[in-house]
Amino acid sequence: MASEKIGENLTDMELMYLKTLAVQYPTIAAASTEIINLQAILNLPKGTEHFLTDIHGEYEQFNHVLKNGSGSVRSKIDEEFGNTLSDRDKRGLATLIYYPKEKLELVLKSEENIEDWFKITLHRLVQITKRVSSKYTRSKVRKALPKDFAYIIEELITEKAEVQDKEAYYNEIIHTIIRIGRAPEFIIALGNLIQRLVIDHLHIVGDIYDRGPGPHVIMDTLSSYHSVDVQWGNHDVVWMGAASGQLACIATVIRMSARYGNLDTLEDGYGINLIPLVTFAMKNYVYTNCDAFAIKYNTDYNTKDLSLDMRMHKAISIIQFKLEGQLILRHPEFEMNDRLLLDKIDYEKKTVRIGDRDYPMNDVDFPTVDPEHPYELTEEEAELMERLRQAFVHCEKLQRHIRFLFSKGGLYKVHNSNLLYHGCVPMDEEGNFKKVNVYGKEYSGKALYDVLEHYARKGFYNKNAAEKQKGQDIIWYIWAGPNSPVFGKDKMATFERYFVTDKETHKEIKNSYYRLMDNEEVLNKIIREFGLDENKAHIVNGHVPVELKKGETPIKCGGKLLIIDGGFSKAYQGKTGIAGYTLVANSHGMRLVAHETFESKEAAIKKESDIFSDSIVIETAMRRLRVADTDIGTELKESIRHLELLLQAYQDGTIVEKIK
Repeated sequence: MASEKIGENLTDMELMYLKTLAVQYPTIAAASTEIINLQAILNLPKGTEHFLTDIHGEYEQFNHVLKNGSGSVRSKIDEEFGNTLSDRDKRGLATLIYYPKEKLELVLKSEENIEDWFKITLHRLVQITKRVSSKYTRSKVRKALPKDFAYIIEELITEKAEVQDKEAYYNEIIHTIIRIGRAPEFIIALGNLIQRLVIDHLHIVGDIYDRGPGPHVIMDTLSSYHSVDVQWGNHDVVWMGAASGQLACIATVIRMSARYGNLDTLEDGYGINLIPLVTFAMKNYVYTNCDAFAIKYNTDYNTKDLSLDMRMHKAISIIQFKLEGQLILRHPEFEMNDRLLLDKIDYEKKTVRIGDRDYPMNDVDFPTVDPEHPYELTEEEAELMERLRQAFVHCEKLQRHIRFLFSKGGLYKVHNSNLLYHGCVPMDEEGNFKKVNVYGKEYSGKALYDVLEHYARKGFYNKNAAEKQKGQDIIWYIWAGPNSPVFGKDKMATFERYFVTDKETHKEIKNSYYRLMDNEEVLNKIIREFGLDENKAHIVNGHVPVELKKGETPIKCGGKLLIIDGGFSKAYQGKTGIAGYTLVANSHGMRLVAHETFESKEAAIKKESDIFSDSIVIETAMRRLRVADTDIGTELKESIRHLELLLQAYQDGTIVEKIK
């Protein structure tokens, strides 16, 4: 486009946009400078992305993996110091970066010559800070700097050509920091800054909640993280439903918290009052057999509460089955009639009909179930659930965390040629996208994800009662529905696992997707469905633990599909044989990291015992990837194009410079 023709070739919309852009860049000089800046950013190395999934409340291991960047911090230490530092010194330095405050407390008690230690340590930390900040613009680094030490850190990590004796200059700064007693605070600031700069962006591919004791701690950490997105897992979705006030989801969240001995998460973590449930259970279930409702507790569980918790566990489970039955009866399109089991119980024979067979039950002592109307809540149950609903929807901390999931998340994400989702893309036996009825219309593939997410947002945000109810019911379906992308099984056999001894009834058949995930054409079909190039894209998948002990592999079709749930949750580690997979994608390529079991934060600090991690290189870039190769790079190129149009508009007089 010749410059003299720019005005004639612009549409009214484009001209309006350029005039808006001119407010931000009112002169040729301003527009030119921004073009140069953006072009420079395009040529920087791509930032490091960190992928985690299926954390399930294991906050100590999560925080440690986040702090060490799945080995990225130690890798930077090795690159910087090579053989000039012993392994012991490298471990000590890494631990100091992960836990600067706690490690310093130990050092200050044991180190005899603390001034020398400060001097050596500060120099090492400055070297690492220089290395991890080198791939960013000075402006981006400046925004990450801690307020109290921003100027000093910038001086220490910036090359100063005008200073003759650079070593003396930097030594004097460090000497002054030590002399005035600010070394401990400065070390803490550098440790946190290194953690911040090692990872440019964090992806959580679902299931923050349930099983482990600290999902609320993890959510607090994520809420303050500098750059993060979340793909909702089924366990996140059920909490989202509970926070929206969906009764079946509330009952489910409480039941699972009781089952895994984590009622403290609700009571102490979120301040949700469970006294009404305690009172109800003590009144209605005090003489009831609760053997089937054992608590799968961890070492922190207070066993004095065991009997009461089992009663609460049974009471809320029965309420859950009733509420789920009401939902299924209200929505025949959910195709979940096989989950209507309370009305299939023969109390005299102590059996339940599942499919075309009668199975013996280990428990039919249900004091609040009316066999004639099994899915109706008693008056007391209805009152209890309303009180619990009020507690969930008015819990400020829970509401803040769930709003974060809605604002930073979705059922899937397309990012830098990677497709991220938690469960599966529902498919039939032939590998066709399964058609699912959502309120009278059929959806499949990407459209199914989009419509389910649309209704989920309605369930939380919509002010119209009828639309909100439809959205909330879909949230529950996303949690447990047979064609839900994040559940991906034919049923959730909760009832059978509690009451039926025959383990054949416990089986949950996975969607055909899981059988077809080794089929490259099927994977290519999914990749194309979400608008990606099958020759470059990867699918990053969570949800199903990879059982390494059985010889399963997380890498499918040469790395086209990566399953990164390897068992963060302690509940799964006996099956998986490891303590989780994570994925790191940087300017050099992609690597999958398999983690051994994490002992504890205390051991990591005192014994300097990092998580032992084994890396598998998935892909090595032929050339070092730049920002230009990323989604942000595409946006920056478009910005440059618009700025160049603005420049031409200034030059041909279509838009007039505003020079003060």
